[in-house]
Amino acid sequence: MANETALQPVRGTRDLIGEEARRHFHVIDTARRVAATYGFDEWSTPVIEDTRVFARGLGDTSDVVMKEMYSFTDRGGESITLRPEATAGLCRALVSNGLTQSLPQKVFYAGPMFRYERPQKGRYRQFHQIDIEVLGSEGPLADAEVIRCGWAILEALGVAQDTVLELNTLGDPESRDRYRTALVEYFAAHRARLSPDSQMRLDRNPLRILDSKDENDRVLVAGAPLVTDHLTDSAASFYARLQDLLTRLAVPFRLNPRIVRGLDYYSHTAFEFVTDRLGAQGTVMGGGRYDGLVQEMGGPHTPCIGWAAGVERLAMLMAEPPPAPTGIAVIPVTDAQEPTALTILQSLRAAGLRAEMAYRGNLKRRMERANKTHAHTAIIIGETEAASGVAQVKNLTTGEQSQVPFDGLVAMLG
Repeated sequence: MANETALQPVRGTRDLIGEEARRHFHVIDTARRVAATYGFDEWSTPVIEDTRVFARGLGDTSDVVMKEMYSFTDRGGESITLRPEATAGLCRALVSNGLTQSLPQKVFYAGPMFRYERPQKGRYRQFHQIDIEVLGSEGPLADAEVIRCGWAILEALGVAQDTVLELNTLGDPESRDRYRTALVEYFAAHRARLSPDSQMRLDRNPLRILDSKDENDRVLVAGAPLVTDHLTDSAASFYARLQDLLTRLAVPFRLNPRIVRGLDYYSHTAFEFVTDRLGAQGTVMGGGRYDGLVQEMGGPHTPCIGWAAGVERLAMLMAEPPPAPTGIAVIPVTDAQEPTALTILQSLRAAGLRAEMAYRGNLKRRMERANKTHAHTAIIIGETEAASGVAQVKNLTTGEQSQVPFDGLVAMLG
């Protein structure tokens, strides 16, 4: 019976073990490999940041900043936050490491994020993201490359067929101003019907009303003006060029004029890869262009484009987990052969082969242990083998067995 006082994971967190661990790390390793083929370098930033990094980067009226961040005052009196997302920290790193003079920077990132929200399917309080950013490149070609890299990762994971790219534009600053004016006029006429949160958003950031989850708000949003009806000629040209590039790059998409980003430094491209296989949590990858965030971190105007994807959701989409790793079991028949077995074990590992040794019990128990570790081959060392320098090598899949000199094991199994 389990000890009732045994400690459990904090609510909204989980252990990654066995199949779940293999799914998780396969997503990250696959994304890292594909991103490298597109010329992205991996960065790593601290899990904790000055709270101002996210208050500036996410906007002090956003739900993340107001309701979901894990923030605390440290012993030095500084306000510190566990990162809720990667992009703001990457832009801070660009500035604080003096890289704004060495643009563009193409960045891949993977790691844990933290938000205090209600745990649900595919969403945890400690969750993990992969992230792609091109820092310091303007024009639709960079946007198309970033989206194409995301699509390539989904293809490599075998989940592309279960997702759809939805695409929108936020226009340039002039387009955005036109759109904001139209939204304020529309929603002001229905102010009494808006939720309390959206009434506050109307005064502070009307675009965020379009993201409201309130059912009554959603009814009003359905009739709201569209940003595509308020684009300048140059913004419309940017959007048309992006669509042409995606078509040339063989990325299927559909237009969704309801995708928005509420903060002022977002412009032009906004997109999401969505799925209907995960219930309400349908977005598996999303991003857009943000040409003012680096300035918020104290740097110069720097056009940027990127996306983030939830590792947990991508892992859930995968049809099958990666197979458990297989290796070689080195089995001394008795304790007397352990020194010889250890020498063989280390020679295999030095050659880069996965190898383990069964330590206890009679030969039958040690063979059972080899099968449990998913070994594909057993090297059996008894008294005769230790004396002659010739091992018994058994293929645990076919049952075939042969004799191999100790100094030929690496060549045979490598």
